Amino acid sequence: VQLVESGGGLVQPGGSLRLSCAASGFAFSNSDMRWVRQAPGKGLEWVSRIVSGSGTTYYAYYADSVKGRFTISRDNAKNTIHLQMNSLNPEDTAVYYCNVRAYGRSWSGQGTQVTVSS
Repeated sequence: VQLVESGGGLVQPGGSLRLSCAASGFAFSNSDMRWVRQAPGKGLEWVSRIVSGSGTTYYAYYADSVKGRFTISRDNAKNTIHLQMNSLNPEDTAVYYCNVRAYGRSWSGQGTQVTVSS
C-alpha cells in the first residue's frame, strides 16, 4: 500500500489549498478513504471521509470543525482523492495525512504540511 500526499504549503488566513493523495497497492475504488491531521503538539484528528456508492455516487463526511469549508472528492479512474480547503484559519495548521484501512490494518502516507499564517 502506498499513499502519497501533496499540495500543502503556506497560506494566509482566509486562503485556499487543494490537497491530493495518490494511492496504490489496494482496491482503491472499493475503499473508504480518509483525511486526518495532526496539529503541533496535538493528537491525530479525523477531518473527512469518502465512501464510494453505486456507479459514480459517493458519500462524504466531515468533522464539525471543517464542515462547510472543506470538500473531499475522489477520482477512482486515477486512484486519487482530494481535499479542497477554503476559508483556512490558523487552527487548520497541521500535517495532513491520507489514510485507508486495508489488509487488516491502517495505512497513512508521509503527510503534507499545511501552515495558515499571516
